[in-house]
Parts: sequence; C-alpha cells; structure tokens
Amino acid sequence: MKIALYDSGVGNLHSLEKAFDRAVPGARITIESSALAATRAELLVLPGVGGWGALDLRAAGPILKGALEAGLPCVGVCLGMQMLFERSEEAPGDGIGFLRGDVTLLRSPRRPHMGWSALSPAAHVGELKLPDAVYYAHSFACRPAPTVRVLATTTVEGDTFPAIVEQGRTIGVQFHPEKSSSAGLELLAALVRRVAA
Repeated sequence: MKIALYDSGVGNLHSLEKAFDRAVPGARITIESSALAATRAELLVLPGVGGWGALDLRAAGPILKGALEAGLPCVGVCLGMQMLFERSEEAPGDGIGFLRGDVTLLRSPRRPHMGWSALSPAAHVGELKLPDAVYYAHSFACRPAPTVRVLATTTVEGDTFPAIVEQGRTIGVQFHPEKSSSAGLELLAALVRRVAA
C-alpha cells in the first residue's frame, strides 16, 4: 500500500510516519507537500500538531476535497481531523470542507486537554475495537453536523466531543494514536483496514 502523509506546513510527520510503518507492515510511506501528489497515493494521511492559523488550504483544499469525495481513503489525526471540517474559531480560513461542521474551543475549564482520556463508543462503531483510553493534546474540538457519523466520543470536564468521526472512506481521530502505546497502533491499523477495504 502506498501511503502519503500530506505536509501542510504543520504536523507530526515523522512520528506518524514511524507509526504507520509499524501499523501497516510493507507500506510505502512518503511525505508530500503537494496536495496533487498526496492524492495519488492509496491512503492519504492528514497529520496533526499545530494550529489552524498556520494552515493555508486555499489551493490545496479543493484538490483534497475532490479526492475524498471521489473515494480516496483518508485518516486525519488531531489537527488533521479538524482540517476535514469547514472552519475553526481558532483562526480565519477555510478547512477542506469534506465534513460539515465547525471546530470550536473546548468548553472545559482547563485547556489544553493533555493526557490520557477514555473513549466512549457510539452506536456506529460496529466491530471496531477501541482502546480504553487514548492520548490527547488539543485545545479545540470538532462539532460535526448530524450528517457526520461519530464512532466514539470523549468527555472532559463536562464537554463531550467526537473522538472518532467517519464519512465515506474518511476517518478522523482527535487523539494521537501514535502516542497511545501499542493499543493506539493496533487501532491505527484497524482504521486503515476500515477505510481501505
């Protein structure tokens, strides 16, 4: 399988590259700064670490959205999941817009939310096996429209937000599977199988 990590100028590229190398044995992994080149892979990865204000998706957004709408399998991680949505109150600028909804500041009193938190599976999770807890590092969360399928949520200090969302062959995770021990890597492998099957 050819996996492309899209380099948007922000992101945990190298830790995710190692994680996918371990989770998907035999995969050919490249880092692509061109959206067009990234969409020629068999799996697109949108990495995350950083802020919305550092993104500029004016040129890349329509290319990425078109590829996702055409069925290109995709996994978005943390900021990469947020990029899939329409906009964020963190900073001006449009997201990819493949998923309907916005990104807002966490409603919990303490921010950022960093560390291990439990996952609560939703009705749509199916046979996907989830770890009991995963590692987070974020201050913003996605607030999807009802048309977006939520597979799991996390609740922090009264704020319940999507931990995993899915639409078509695209899955986004708000947490960091690459920092969530062996269970995180197992989940990453399962997510790849789910979108790329």
